[in-house]
Amino acid sequence: MNSDIAIIELRGGTGGDEAKIWAADLLRMYLRYCSFLGWKIEQLNDLTIKIKGLGCFTKLAYEAGTHRVQRIPTTERNGRIHTSTATVAVLPEIPENEIDIRSDDLTLEFFRSGGKGGQNVNKVSSAVRIRHNPSGIVVTAQTERDQFQNRQVALSLLRGRLWEMEMLKREKMLGDARSIIGRGMRAEKIRTYNYPQNRVTDHRINKSWHNLEDILDGKMQKVTETLMSQLTA
Repeated sequence: MNSDIAIIELRGGTGGDEAKIWAADLLRMYLRYCSFLGWKIEQLNDLTIKIKGLGCFTKLAYEAGTHRVQRIPTTERNGRIHTSTATVAVLPEIPENEIDIRSDDLTLEFFRSGGKGGQNVNKVSSAVRIRHNPSGIVVTAQTERDQFQNRQVALSLLRGRLWEMEMLKREKMLGDARSIIGRGMRAEKIRTYNYPQNRVTDHRINKSWHNLEDILDGKMQKVTETLMSQLTA
């Protein structure tokens, strides 16, 4: 596993449209954080990015899990605080020879990208959606201009997701709660962002920071450094 490459995948959880907005806000936070550290970023799809930088997987692995936000949505007319969630997966780039994926187990679909990328991307069916039938995992890639390149990106995402699934199975079989701490699989609620109290709380170490706006603007070095020091101690 290359610790200098990480793939971050976000999904809106409970909370409807506000959850989707929250997932996009988290993506912006990670983009800003990576920019501050000088890491290279590649957008794989709307809510998935690939990061290259010294030790980036090691630092970002502690971001994996469920992130909860408590705030008044812009669509809320009565000033009520809503709670929404988004899940963050932090996946490694797994070499092809590490996970065997049978072509017979895959269903491929090609379609036109609706996002940025110029006329070629939008007019040619270069985007790829792959379904891994045994696991039910579905991945998409649409940022490359070439169909073959998007297929390679999608397969890389699939290997990462299969790795994540296998790690979760192993941890459940071992029944070792400590092994899950810091690994942050999707089901674990790891952090709450409370707007009214200007507070970010990480539940794994029971620590809060009171500079929520700065953290969401990508200035989260203190958060990641504290997690690494306490969860690896």
